[in-house]
Amino acid sequence: MNKIRTRTIRVCRGTGCNSLKANPVHEELVKLIQEWDLAEFIYVKKTGCHGFCQVGPTFIIDPDNVLYVNLKESDVIDIIKQHLLEDKIVERLLYRDPKTGNFIRNIDDIQFYSEQKPIITDNCGKINPEDIKEYIFEGGYESLKKVLQHYSPLDVINEIRKSGLRGRGGAGFLTGQKWALCQEAEGTPKYLICNGDEGDPGAFMDRTILESDPHSVIEGMLIAAYAISANYGYIYIRAEYPLAVERFDLAIQQARDAGYLGKDILNSGFNFNITLKKGAGAFVCGEETALMASIMGKRGIPRPRPPYPSTSGLWDKPTNNNNVKTYSFIPKIIEKGSEWFSSIGTQSASGTLVVALTGKINNSGLVEIPMGTSIGKIVHDIGGGIPNGKKFKAVQIGGPSGGCIPARFSDTKMDYVSITSLGSIMGSGGFIVLDEDTCMVELAHYFISFTQNESCGKCVPCRVGTKRMLDILTDITEGKANLKDLERLEKLANIIKKTSLCGLGQTAPNPVLTTLKYFRDEYEAHVVEKSCPALVCKNLISFSIDENNCTGCEVCKNNCPSKAITGNSKEPHFINPDLCIKCELCFNLCPYNSISKVPKKTLRSD
Repeated sequence: MNKIRTRTIRVCRGTGCNSLKANPVHEELVKLIQEWDLAEFIYVKKTGCHGFCQVGPTFIIDPDNVLYVNLKESDVIDIIKQHLLEDKIVERLLYRDPKTGNFIRNIDDIQFYSEQKPIITDNCGKINPEDIKEYIFEGGYESLKKVLQHYSPLDVINEIRKSGLRGRGGAGFLTGQKWALCQEAEGTPKYLICNGDEGDPGAFMDRTILESDPHSVIEGMLIAAYAISANYGYIYIRAEYPLAVERFDLAIQQARDAGYLGKDILNSGFNFNITLKKGAGAFVCGEETALMASIMGKRGIPRPRPPYPSTSGLWDKPTNNNNVKTYSFIPKIIEKGSEWFSSIGTQSASGTLVVALTGKINNSGLVEIPMGTSIGKIVHDIGGGIPNGKKFKAVQIGGPSGGCIPARFSDTKMDYVSITSLGSIMGSGGFIVLDEDTCMVELAHYFISFTQNESCGKCVPCRVGTKRMLDILTDITEGKANLKDLERLEKLANIIKKTSLCGLGQTAPNPVLTTLKYFRDEYEAHVVEKSCPALVCKNLISFSIDENNCTGCEVCKNNCPSKAITGNSKEPHFINPDLCIKCELCFNLCPYNSISKVPKKTLRSD
């Protein structure tokens, strides 16, 4: 036992790993450590997200700097026997580089991590988010102390202004300027809101920070409240984030018990409290005026601006609203200074950007990179490229309100000016990678279906316009449209963009406008040739069995739900196109790859 080296095992207990059964793996580790009497040498720490969601559940072993991935309960005993007791790396449980095929022993050599610059995600996967002492040990709440002891509210605002920090909720408005407007506004009390209503499909940036480092958000809110002279704060988190709600609620209690929330904080005379509000999952409540209505117990629908929340927000009082990530940056800026922060990124966009890297990519997860990092670097280096040898086709940036940017713009920098110039928006950090098998028309249909369903219905352009856009896109994917419909679709999209009441409607057409701009040939193939080049749209494809390769194993026949496949055992089978429901079950199950998708042969119509 004397030869056993002291180690810490960080166990990811974020939502991603929890969904992959991290809990029983964690329990097995704790049980075996106790049974083998190793608790004196091995400390098991529950942490938030390690970022690398693609390979969960994960352990990080310190100080060895080893990452173990895709863990099961049965793997734990090997880690204990070989790594902890014999100092031998369990190679089969290491991350395998998709480009070289080599197992990587040191986490710093994994490109997914080595290319990042963690600032607000630095504590994620490092500390136990349910223990305020660990946040304090890492320097937590020191920035708050610094502000309360040495800064006036105007000093704080000026420091944030000089940092160049832009709001990370999507609009990219200068944070210091926003705070100044609220500070200067007449009327009391003043309110502070943290928008944690993350509704974009495939996005989990805010959720991860709320789950993994909740006190950084609280500290950022406290500093912002001091700067604008607010005494009341709200954080709005969607109820679909139960772990984020649970951990943030606990963090509020711990901060209050430790004297960081409530009356006379740190004997400074500053009073501030935070109330947690759970949202019901309405995408439109990500828009600040709809969110405020929801907090006040009203229906969550937007209202015209002006007046802006900085002068007339909650209960018609001055209100500041920022995103989770925006507040998380504040303690770091106060700690290291505005010059440090503004030196990172680009001249027009300082600091780092946190994105949820998902889609057709080898390495998916939470990524924090300097503003100005190229799209190609994210896809090919951090993301490890496209699986199965497929070609990189495009990225959808900014969620359902963003746009599709084709692969030829891989050198484009991730900043507000560059991305907007291509017809997309930075949004809050959604980054979905698309490969050659993606139908851009079907993708546009999906996003318009989402935004149309989430429309509050208050204004006609969004309520009626998005429905009409969806109808046209449905006709296109079903081979029922003509070229005039493309003209109508584009004209309608531009009208909705210019006339909708709020940001949801104003940005909803972006997926359609960008795909029409960059992938018009795919639209024309659907309309003119009645074919889907990517072989995705079901009404425009058929399934065919290669007689020369079919062995008559009957796997497809026995599993076909519509009985569309016929043939005798050990003889070639056939698919009846009139009975086929295009479920793709046969295509996915065939052990000999004898079934293929083919364009549906139809007559052209005017």
